[in-house]
Amino acid sequence: MAKKYIIWGSRGHAKVLADTLAIMGENVCAIFDNDLQAVSVVNDTPIFHGTDGFEEWKQQVASVSIYYALIAVGGARGRDRIQIYDFLSSHAVNLPVLVHPSASVAGSSNIFPGTQILAQAMVSVDCFIGKACIINNRSGVDHECVIGNGCHVGPGATLCGEVNLGDNVMVGAGAVVLPRLRIGSNTTIGAGSVVTKSLPDGVVAYGNPAKIIKKNI
Repeated sequence: MAKKYIIWGSRGHAKVLADTLAIMGENVCAIFDNDLQAVSVVNDTPIFHGTDGFEEWKQQVASVSIYYALIAVGGARGRDRIQIYDFLSSHAVNLPVLVHPSASVAGSSNIFPGTQILAQAMVSVDCFIGKACIINNRSGVDHECVIGNGCHVGPGATLCGEVNLGDNVMVGAGAVVLPRLRIGSNTTIGAGSVVTKSLPDGVVAYGNPAKIIKKNI
């Protein structure tokens, strides 16, 4: 029997998630977005706005506990993903790990709820990935990486072996982080960068080799 899903966020990433669910034979029943002007990007699926909209939706369903939720908030918005994750968890909505059928995930890796492993992504052996993360299309997470909560590894990015990401890290599209480096929490790595040295908390870095250009507000 198909599972019933809701998606929080109504932009491009919601389309990606809805397409993945369609491939898996699952149903999208409702869309939510904190932007009061947002419209549904999934055909014929109703949209509700913010926590008030969530309460309105709750009155229309028999039990929220039979629903599964995906968070369609991408980019360097890890703190927003965690806030939505915590809100949905507090209302007993299921937050599964989503693995696209074309992705590869080693059985020895530990992936926490609310994380998405998208098309053609690879998670190698003995990795740890926290909650509400996005491992985007064609990205690679090599052996024994540790990824904190709310991280986003962008399309085509590569984490080499034993990389450690703090919470809410954004690794831009096509970036490469070399082995055994630590990237501090709330740090953003620009697209196409090659990170050759560990980075502290709360900075923006890009280039080849990547250099810190400013603090991350």
